[in-house]
Amino acid sequence: MSAEPEARTFRTIFISDVHLGSKAAKADFLIDFMRYHDAETYILVGDIIDGWRLKRSWHWPQSCNDVVQKLLRKARKGARIIYVPGNHDEFLRDFPGMHFGGIEVALNWIHEAADGKKYLVIHGDEFDIVVRNYRLLAYLGDWAYDAAILVNRGLAAVRRRLGLPYWSFSAWAKLQVKHAVNFIGEFQHFVAEEARRHKVDGVVCGHIHHAVMEDIEGIRYINTGDWVESCTAVVEHFDGTMELIHWTPASELVPKPKVLQLAARGEKAQAAEAA
Repeated sequence: MSAEPEARTFRTIFISDVHLGSKAAKADFLIDFMRYHDAETYILVGDIIDGWRLKRSWHWPQSCNDVVQKLLRKARKGARIIYVPGNHDEFLRDFPGMHFGGIEVALNWIHEAADGKKYLVIHGDEFDIVVRNYRLLAYLGDWAYDAAILVNRGLAAVRRRLGLPYWSFSAWAKLQVKHAVNFIGEFQHFVAEEARRHKVDGVVCGHIHHAVMEDIEGIRYINTGDWVESCTAVVEHFDGTMELIHWTPASELVPKPKVLQLAARGEKAQAAEAA
């Protein structure tokens, strides 16, 4: 097992696609992440609350309350929290400029980093033609995604018992589909073009659950990923450097199976006898 991680403080933390209200949301992973990562500013890049799934069936365990309370507590302690809604929490788009418990709602945001570079912050669903023009198809895709997440859970349980690390079936399946890979590439291109139109240096977005940081024709493209599959966040250091963090709580790390530990001890004993 890994040693207890050290608490770290950043200038800014970007989080998206938590999907609170969905059974697939890893709210406990996010709570653990926030326990060891603090910031002066938090920017929530959409789909924090999953209104689509809550409309279908209500699912709001204590861990969802804990995430909300954790954010509100950070706001009370002086952190600035900006909420840029996505398509799953689009009900908040009716309240631009409003404050809820110290959390500011904005349709988009221009973030100026410590090094002077400016980033357009948007969720990104406005560049998803399925969400914009084929709402029913988007809902069907959402149901299919739920099914893939259920497969994930079963595989994760089996792999944990076998002493294997976490592996996301849904993320793997998505990247095996040619159309999905093409969609990700096109999405990144259009989002980068939107940043160029705003005359900024980069863009921070979410929506497609594909965490990455790369340069696209002179624009720094940053996708924060999600807290359903990858459990990722982007942090800004005090010098303006951006970092992508993949987070797994220490309780989820799989220790070496006992049978392998015993075998290793046996090999050591044989080596000692031979010496």
